[in-house]
Amino acid sequence: MHNVTANGATIPALGFGTFRMPGDDVLRIVPHALKVGFRHVDTAQIYGNEAEVGDAIAGSGIARGDIFLTTKVWVENYKHDSFIKSVEESLKKLKTDYVDLLLLHWPNEAVSLAEQIGALNEVREAGKVRHIGVSNFTTQLMAESIKLSAAPLVTNQVEYHPYLNQDLVISAARKAGMSVTGYFGMADGKVFADPLLKEIGAKHGKTVAQIVLRWLVQQEGVIALSKTVGEARVAENFAVFDFELSADDMSAVHGLAKTDGRIVSPEGLAPVWDKAA
Repeated sequence: MHNVTANGATIPALGFGTFRMPGDDVLRIVPHALKVGFRHVDTAQIYGNEAEVGDAIAGSGIARGDIFLTTKVWVENYKHDSFIKSVEESLKKLKTDYVDLLLLHWPNEAVSLAEQIGALNEVREAGKVRHIGVSNFTTQLMAESIKLSAAPLVTNQVEYHPYLNQDLVISAARKAGMSVTGYFGMADGKVFADPLLKEIGAKHGKTVAQIVLRWLVQQEGVIALSKTVGEARVAENFAVFDFELSADDMSAVHGLAKTDGRIVSPEGLAPVWDKAA
């Protein structure tokens, strides 16, 4: 495992995601992922599984201090008092007195960005979170957030896979000392049938999933979230640090990006996205 450093945070480059993961699966697979070697776990208030993530970590035998734990505040909790209360509830469910990283889950104009960023800073100053960041923010929203925040932001968590060019967001993040955390790396399963990715995998003796995860973490300042409910796949996803992709391999995978490659853009939540570079 290698780490990404961003504005004072040291974040394991490969995280274990729990989006759309029922509680029973969380209780079974998260301890297994920690046993395999994962040390970065990602959840969110809206996932409805923070309590199970907390139970899984508490019962894993791995010290809390050795795990980088991320959660996200849901948009309906962005008003100051609701925000503070929701963080307290998240900590209670997660059975911890702090999270390593707290993110704003989606942009939401119903509450001023200044109020949202102010609340993020407040819980950080209170020691309830170690680091703060955003998720699904455009370059413009990132820039506004950075200006408004007393503490440095450490990541922008966004959809990122071979079919979606995120050069603009990644470049803006690097300039600001931030990382980018990529979710939906497997493009909702689309990568598995890709002939190019299969070919690169065959060359390295690796699976398509391993090629994609390696492509992500091999980029400077990029963190990848992997997700599975299968024990065998957990070990497979973790085994991406024993090989490297060539510059040609990296370029070829980047070349798969499409102008309409975005998959996650929920109505009522999604901002007006940056145009692909």
